[in-house]
Amino acid sequence: MKEQIPLYSYSGEYAYEHGELKQFHASYQANVACKEAIEQAISDHYGNNRLDASCVDQVVERFGYERVFYVLANTVQRKKWDGRISRDNKEWAKTVQVTPGYGGDKNAYFVVDRCNPGLTDLFITIARKNHALEQEKKPSVRDSLKRNNGRQEHKAKPKVHGGPKR
Repeated sequence: MKEQIPLYSYSGEYAYEHGELKQFHASYQANVACKEAIEQAISDHYGNNRLDASCVDQVVERFGYERVFYVLANTVQRKKWDGRISRDNKEWAKTVQVTPGYGGDKNAYFVVDRCNPGLTDLFITIARKNHALEQEKKPSVRDSLKRNNGRQEHKAKPKVHGGPKR
């Protein structure tokens, strides 16, 4: 069951200025909970030098890809110096805009750091691959239009008989 709290994508200052601190704080708390869920999933699913891919599913099921990717991107952006994180995942993380917190560096509290960065990197790789596969399964609007040859079904209008005489 996914958390129902939407990801707040504006800065803490913006939230304050627009009376949205409640939404900002709720999203922040969900980010921290997501980080903890990622760490727990890695811990629960790592064994015999292997990370079971199902660990990603349980976190995504609860928080959704948007929040999971946000937390992971925040983590990688703060660990860009770490050689255990792949270049590919570092490049990916640059594409995700992580907004600044409010009243200090609060984003540090949702950095995945209780597990080996190499395992975090593997988690990211699995999550990105799973997400890409899901996107491929979704029919695109273009594909739907091609199947219908660009035609939309129209209901025939009833013919009106006995209109005005000339």
